[in-house]
Amino acid sequence: MADRVVAIAGAAGNLGPTVVRRLSTTGAHLALGGRDVDALDRLAREIGGESMRSSVDLLDPEAARAWAHSISAQYGRIHGLVHLVGGWRGGRPIEEAPLEDWDVLQTLLVRTLQNATQAFAPHLLESGRGRLAIVSAGQAQAPTHPNAAYAAAKAATEAWTLALADRFRGSGATANIVVVGAIVTPAMREESPEKDFSTFTPAEQIADAIAYLLSDEASAMNGQRLTLRGAS
Repeated sequence: MADRVVAIAGAAGNLGPTVVRRLSTTGAHLALGGRDVDALDRLAREIGGESMRSSVDLLDPEAARAWAHSISAQYGRIHGLVHLVGGWRGGRPIEEAPLEDWDVLQTLLVRTLQNATQAFAPHLLESGRGRLAIVSAGQAQAPTHPNAAYAAAKAATEAWTLALADRFRGSGATANIVVVGAIVTPAMREESPEKDFSTFTPAEQIADAIAYLLSDEASAMNGQRLTLRGAS
């Protein structure tokens, strides 16, 4: 992945820093995107190098296109997009669940992915070996009723990604999904050292999976789900 250009949406979020740290070891040029510029700056200082940082609202399609254009203008190409924008609402019986939860999750999870992929797809196609990786949840395939809105939104992101994989077919570009359970990050372990996280998916494993999907070694994988679930 040396000299590849990879954009990371949600770089300073819950999972983002672990993924950024992992990708920073590959030699790729990283373009970190998110709403909190200060957090992006701190992360960039931590990993060193010359990563690009951008404040971007992926709910705005014009902002998404401007972000992609700025990366292309700086580096001349874009090889990868990692979409890590996330969020959760749920926990109530399906007959009591506020449908506003769906409105929030559809906007946060689905629309940001739609805007980002529409902005970056032309660049990924042009590169000849473009890569998209998203993180989904087991709920998308096996929903439980207290998580109905979340499961439906995650299922929508998977369907959109698989449709993009179809668009990429034969181009050398790929779009794939990392399916996880509840995520445990290094910060969570530090904050709760006594907690049993054995059924969680470690953020480090997710980062490794994303690095693999962005690499040439995964060139034959397109429209696939790579499942990383914690021990049951």
